[in-house]
Amino acid sequence: MATSAPDRAAALQEATAYLQGVGFQVRDRDWHQPDGDLDIVAVDRATFVVCVLKVCSGTRYGAPLESLSRASRSRLRSLAVRWLSAHGTRFDQIRVDVIGVIWEGPGGFTIEHIRGVA
Repeated sequence: MATSAPDRAAALQEATAYLQGVGFQVRDRDWHQPDGDLDIVAVDRATFVVCVLKVCSGTRYGAPLESLSRASRSRLRSLAVRWLSAHGTRFDQIRVDVIGVIWEGPGGFTIEHIRGVA
């Protein structure tokens, strides 16, 4: 019996493993604030990166990497600055990436990664 959507926790773990596999240092996951959440917080060399996780169970209704609205990009950058302040950390460069996780059923997940959407 097929499920209609992948387990978000499993998709988050898959995305985290992918990022670590390509050299990112994952600093935090599922950071919640009253006005928004950061799915994954990481460092890519000298750049602070917040990753938006888009999860779907296929591409029937389009790819998970739909563009983010200008308001969403601005909110994510603001949340990134807030995370840095809350953790007493500074970076000269902040980037927003999108990680698309497509559930392929028993075969696992396919990861799509777009760097620098904001």
